[in-house]
Amino acid sequence: MADAVRNLRSRVRGAGRARRNSPHGRAARGAAGGLAALRRHAAAAAGPGAGDAGRARRHLLGGAGAVSASPIPTIAEAAAAIAARRLSPVELTEACLGRIERLDGTLHAFIRLEAEAARAAARAAEARIARDGPRGPLDGIPIAHKDIYCTAGIATTGHSRLLQDWVPREDATTVRLLAKAGAVVLGKLATHEFALGGPSFDLPWPPARNPWNPEHFTGGSSSGTGAAVAAGLVLGGTGSDTAGSIRLPASLCGIAGLKPTYGRCSRAGVLPLSQSLDHTGPMAWTVEDCAILLQAMAGHDPADPASADRPVPDFRAGLGQGGKGGVKGLRIGLVRHFHERDHPVNAATLAGIEGAAEFFRREGAEVREVTLPGLDAFNACAWAIMLAEAFSIHEVAMRREPDRFGAILRDRLALGGLLGAADYLAAQKARRRLVAATEAATADVDLLLTAVQPGEAARIDAVSPWAFLERPSFTTPCNVTGWPALSVCTGFGAGGLPLAMQLIGKPFAEAGLLRAGHAYEVAHGWRARRPPLLG
Repeated sequence: MADAVRNLRSRVRGAGRARRNSPHGRAARGAAGGLAALRRHAAAAAGPGAGDAGRARRHLLGGAGAVSASPIPTIAEAAAAIAARRLSPVELTEACLGRIERLDGTLHAFIRLEAEAARAAARAAEARIARDGPRGPLDGIPIAHKDIYCTAGIATTGHSRLLQDWVPREDATTVRLLAKAGAVVLGKLATHEFALGGPSFDLPWPPARNPWNPEHFTGGSSSGTGAAVAAGLVLGGTGSDTAGSIRLPASLCGIAGLKPTYGRCSRAGVLPLSQSLDHTGPMAWTVEDCAILLQAMAGHDPADPASADRPVPDFRAGLGQGGKGGVKGLRIGLVRHFHERDHPVNAATLAGIEGAAEFFRREGAEVREVTLPGLDAFNACAWAIMLAEAFSIHEVAMRREPDRFGAILRDRLALGGLLGAADYLAAQKARRRLVAATEAATADVDLLLTAVQPGEAARIDAVSPWAFLERPSFTTPCNVTGWPALSVCTGFGAGGLPLAMQLIGKPFAEAGLLRAGHAYEVAHGWRARRPPLLG
């Protein structure tokens, strides 16, 4: 398999060099010229928040008039307060809208805000709860959707001028399921163009900014969700993950993000990027909140050919009481070669991973080192498949209206067009071998532990659009295998920017994965710390 992977990697990188040296490639490298204007937005002080937000309960939402005051409730905390009639969905929604008014001029997390529709939904939830009690822990909870999730009657742009005015007639399946659970939708969130092309500065909407430091990158492509959750603009949101697009922004924005098993959550009604690698999943401030969102999103959907007809366990109940005993008896494989040899991480990230391993040992888990195929092999496989499939989706529009795509996405899609059928078939063959090798190497462990990112978020003007060709990613193995993976904050590094670890589970074993992440999270104090721009 080694020779096949080397050949595949050479083909992907060779195509990348050819495209980078083209006129379009040179234009893409210059696309950051609009950054100065965005910096002025980031530096400008935001206006005062909406006055209505001050009515929110002091013990949950901060002092009167303090839109950014801490603590911002988690989904679990807000649900308990709503059920006990200590907080209303209207108050909670107004508090979020106030923070959006104050902060989103800097963060650019939202592409479209549906404030009046959200207020109406919150009033309806409040009346329904007063009459019948809450439907569940998401009833009356403010969330938002990545703008590749179709929303009936609300524009779904994919963060692209190509779909700037497109309004779907139907909701995506997961949008409908979350609405059924009672969630209040505040609007649509920024992404990289069609979940592949950013951060881009030549589109109608600027890229989202990291709430911990707006000069820095959020990660992508679920960039708006990462920023919005971290800043408390929403309590949770949806993301998609084709090569790490839930886990990367979760890690860099200091929140929790879960890529479920391939087939666990429907993708029907979500704009596709690469059908054999695409996943949908939840992003939230805590692992427990991800479990709550996953409960509503998971399940078989005949409208998605890849949807798995598997039982859906009670993910929140599976967390245990207060995280106690959550990992006792678990066998955890530490994939040390990923983050020490294949793509060395910085000292702070390594300390977080090793600290997590030691925590799991203390709590009764067995932690042993395991060896998987190298990151380079997974990356070459994933990017060959993704770029080829993405090009097949967008080829017609690329040929007819190339100028309606941003430069970065246009170049990346064209790179996919340089890969032939033989390359694609070789990648799918390599994928089967990588899955088999991973299964064999992990036969006697329950979970895997490694990095998500090599360090803290880079400055947004330093992000290379071709980084995926230059260094391997820690996240692609789980898209190639389809296994579930969770990003959990492990503290803070240089400049107060978040750090994270990645926990990986076996197929359809999200319950155990969430339990381990929850146990770690509860035992550490990272969730008490919010971005400084919140005041």
